[in-house]
Amino acid sequence: MINAADVLRGWKAILAGRTPFLSIEITKECPLTCPGCYAYGIDHLGGDTVLRQVSDFQGQKLVDRVMKLIDAYRPLHVSFVGGEPLVRFRELEQIFPLVEARGIHIQLVTSAVRPIPAGWSDINRMTIAVSIDGLAPEHDARRKPATYERILKNIEGQRITVHCTITRQMTERPGYLPEFIQFWSAVPNVEKIWFSLFTPQVGEDSYEILPWDKRNEVIRELVELTQKFPKLAMPPGVLKALADPPSNPQSCIFAKTTTTVTADLTSRITPCQFGGTPDCAQCGCMASAGLKAVGDVRLPFFGIKAGSIYNASLQVGSVVARMRKLPNVTSNGSGLPKAG
Repeated sequence: MINAADVLRGWKAILAGRTPFLSIEITKECPLTCPGCYAYGIDHLGGDTVLRQVSDFQGQKLVDRVMKLIDAYRPLHVSFVGGEPLVRFRELEQIFPLVEARGIHIQLVTSAVRPIPAGWSDINRMTIAVSIDGLAPEHDARRKPATYERILKNIEGQRITVHCTITRQMTERPGYLPEFIQFWSAVPNVEKIWFSLFTPQVGEDSYEILPWDKRNEVIRELVELTQKFPKLAMPPGVLKALADPPSNPQSCIFAKTTTTVTADLTSRITPCQFGGTPDCAQCGCMASAGLKAVGDVRLPFFGIKAGSIYNASLQVGSVVARMRKLPNVTSNGSGLPKAG
């Protein structure tokens, strides 16, 4: 999660012509075949190709090209997603110390389908977010072989954050969310629990979409549950933002301040990590809500909201990026430094 203390650091990065947040699909490979995974959707990369068709890298080439990308953007925060990042755990073992030495916060998003290397628990500026799709019966059917049994074994010795995307099906059994939170709160390795809400593409009619009455019920329930479960890290500002998401990418701080790159390490995913045409009016992305909450913070020394500073700075940063030939912070097209 981004906190208000990061706002000024992010502001400086934007003024220097850089996006403060970078998300890298480190590989196209994943041993899971989860239904509805947005990363493998036909719209994710714009409709001309899908993630499994992208050329990606391994070994020292992957290490060198990722670090070249990071050094070009000099982000404050970098997320490694996939595919399944643990497919490339050997390369990440080399990458993480290099990123840590640059003072960059690392976030790894994984299914925990394989053991998380022991040494990663010693990285201070790192969040390991393990994706859990509901209680064991539903999760295991959906995410096999990354079952509850395997996850509990593979996170031993780690400090992890559980992340769950709430779907309509989870709202149909009373007590589902408290049971989920209670289970994972009791796991010593779990430090925090995060929730997002299912975000559809424009025109999508999936049953997983939360109708607005269900969405509002879930948000009210989460407000109550934060009082009962200390590990449920859903601050009031984030829950408020989930109830009133940005209407389009142009009003979404997350979309405007995050560069997302697919596994070829040159192609941008736009307008945000979902790719395609996400239905922003139904956005349930916790990252978007978190940055909207930060943007709503009124800075005491300036007397204005942080979001106003970001929006004004983006215009200045675009000019600086062009002058310095840096990737354009407001670009929705290419603009990436070539990895070759």
